[in-house]
Amino acid sequence: MKELGLLLLLVGLISLVLPLINPNVQYVFLQWINNWGPNAAWAIRGGITLLGLVLWRVGGRRG
Repeated sequence: MKELGLLLLLVGLISLVLPLINPNVQYVFLQWINNWGPNAAWAIRGGITLLGLVLWRVGGRRG
């Protein structure tokens, strides 16, 4: 779970940062998110990042 969480966290962070770096570029792998509208797109990006963070933190507690 820790690896999946780290992957989701990284994907989420990249998807959050890329539109801020160069907003004029249309990234193919982010287009499906943008089809939902700008507010939903940011919510999906934030949700993916948050889910990745939670999985990464919980996955590290093995016992």
